[in-house]
Amino acid sequence: MSKEIVKSEIKVNESKISIIRIGTKEYISLTDLARYADEDDPRYPIQNWMRNKDVIAYLGLWEKLNNEDFKGVEFDAFKNEAGSNKFKISPQKWIKETNAIGIISKSGNNGGTYAVSDISLEFASWLSPEFKLYVIQEFERLKKNEAYQHKLDWSANRMLAKTNYHIHTDSIKENIVPKLTEKQKQYIYAEEADVLNVALFGMTAKEWREENPNLKGNIRDYTDLKHLLILCNLENTNAELINDNIWIGYNKLDKKEKDRL
Repeated sequence: MSKEIVKSEIKVNESKISIIRIGTKEYISLTDLARYADEDDPRYPIQNWMRNKDVIAYLGLWEKLNNEDFKGVEFDAFKNEAGSNKFKISPQKWIKETNAIGIISKSGNNGGTYAVSDISLEFASWLSPEFKLYVIQEFERLKKNEAYQHKLDWSANRMLAKTNYHIHTDSIKENIVPKLTEKQKQYIYAEEADVLNVALFGMTAKEWREENPNLKGNIRDYTDLKHLLILCNLENTNAELINDNIWIGYNKLDKKEKDRL
């Protein structure tokens, strides 16, 4: 749970369904879905659903396919008891006993039970096939909007990075290049760019190409929005330093290295 949590929601039949993203996984609120059946206490529909033998089998299969730390022995005990009148289960008990990751649950005012879409949509189907269809439609609409917005944001930041790259190279051309020999001029642009590459990505452009021989373009074409934004700031900062006669890349070389160039 130490990963950043991103919250969003969809609206289904005038009811708000919360969705959270933890890392790369998205979880839909089972608590909100359960209010379709019991507005006052949504815990009971979830627990009643989980008592079903087929549901426990489905949850266990999902964990086996997606969770290498899933406790199979404990799961077998649940599967054998599921469906009987004495069988009692809750999301928190399921998580604690089997080390499940497909469902997350927290008590308290800000708590609730969430599940990955594979599981939450099964629950919605149990509540009502019609309700499940509405949930699917709204969830897909949310995903399409997020994907489109991500593409727009990435394109905008990539364009900004390219613009800043020209600012960066113009500053090198105006302030550093006139002071170099012809041989030194062959290396200075790549040298200054690689200072930023190493600081941000941990490798030079050449090292990235050697590790990714089948990819076209460069390391900056395959980075995410956060790193592109950081790169823009680094290029602006380095351009300002160069204008102030502080050359991070070339000046970090000792005399022998400069002479070698």
